[in-house]
Parts: sequence; C-alpha cells; structure tokens
Amino acid sequence: MKKATLILFIFIPILTFGQQNLVADSSTYLTAIKNDLQVKWSKNRTINLVFHGHSVPSGYFRTPVVNTLGAYPHLVLKDIKQQYPYAVINTIVTAIGGENAERGAKRFDADVLSLKMDVLFIDYSLNDRNIGLERAYKAWDEMVKKALAKGVKVILLTPSPDTKVDFSNPDNELAKHAAQVRKLAAENNVGLADSYKAFEFLFSNKTEIEKYMSQTNHPNELGHALIATEIMKWFNFKAI
Repeated sequence: MKKATLILFIFIPILTFGQQNLVADSSTYLTAIKNDLQVKWSKNRTINLVFHGHSVPSGYFRTPVVNTLGAYPHLVLKDIKQQYPYAVINTIVTAIGGENAERGAKRFDADVLSLKMDVLFIDYSLNDRNIGLERAYKAWDEMVKKALAKGVKVILLTPSPDTKVDFSNPDNELAKHAAQVRKLAAENNVGLADSYKAFEFLFSNKTEIEKYMSQTNHPNELGHALIATEIMKWFNFKAI
C-alpha cells in the first residue's frame, strides 16, 4: 500500500506539468470570439484582429512593392467573412518591414496594446535571425505575456521561407526559430499557426518553393495563402 502511494506521488506532478505546457486547443481557444462573429445586427460588435511583425504581414512582395490585398492579413479577413457573413471585422496591421522582435517589443505598448484587440498575431522570426534565439525569445515572451494580461487571445506564427536557407539541413537557422516559437506557444498555452510546417512539402525542391515566393524572403499570394490556411484552422465555423 505504501509503495502504491509513492508511485502516485511521483507521477501526478509530471502529468500536471505536461498539461501546463501545451499549445492551445484550436477547437476551443477562440470559441467566445467565434460565437461573437456569428451574432447578427444589432447585437453584434466589431472584432479586431491585429497582425504584428515584419515585412511579410506588412504585405511586401518584391520590395518595395506592397501587395496589401494579397498578403495573409487580408486573405484571413476574406476567409473569415466567407464563414461569418454577419461579422464586423477590422484587420489592423502594426507590422513594419525590416523590423525584428526586439524593436517590435519596444513599441508594443504604444502601437499594439493601445488597440482594443481580440486576437493578436505575432510574426517576427525571419528577421530575428539577426538578433539570435535568446534575444528573440525574451522579446516574444514579453509581448505574449503583456497581451495575455489584457485578456487578448494570441496566435504565434513560425517563419515563412527564405530560399537562401539550406532546408536539407533540419538544424538550419529558420528551423531553430520555428522550434522556439512552438516552445513559446506551448509555454504560454496560446495558439500556433505553423507557417514553417505549411511550406515543408516544398523544401526538397527549390524550383517548387520559388513558385510560392515573390523574392527570396517574401511569399507571393500563393505563399501567403498557405499561411492564411494555417491561421484559419483557429476560426473554423461552429454553429451556436
């Protein structure tokens, strides 16, 4: 009897720890927001989606051309409106081309937290290669925790491709940042849109991946559509 009690004492903390370090459940994480998206006039409200990051969510295709309507924030808006025709939705892009997460964190209070947002998307990993994993982790974690403290739902994005990266090396720099974003999502129990994984089917063929890119580090509309599809997994329709 004493031995059985000891076994339970050892295993319960392990199970509890595991439950605390999981990415949010896509079927339930945004339930309240998805319900609000289905409310008709005159009882509905405006839903604000904020996209914070670098040049990709900003809409840069072949620099300096900015294709706002072909970038994933706009594609997500179109897809959500198809599922939720009664919804009033703002997609607000606070992203800046060339920026990394440290710079995004410095202006986070003024430019992002000041907005009355329902869902925050963060996408910085392509440029975070310039500051390294440790500094990027600190900046992302700071932004996530500030948003959560305000009751905002958060979805983190792993990096989209850079064709200069050697994808045959599973330990390449982008893969490391992708792994860190997944870790951050699990540690904070928030959402994850795994852009890196969405592009993996192209990594073995440079010619194929270039069909989804407008330049080396910017997706074209086909590439942005892959990212939008990952995000839309969090907005699947659920009748109320």
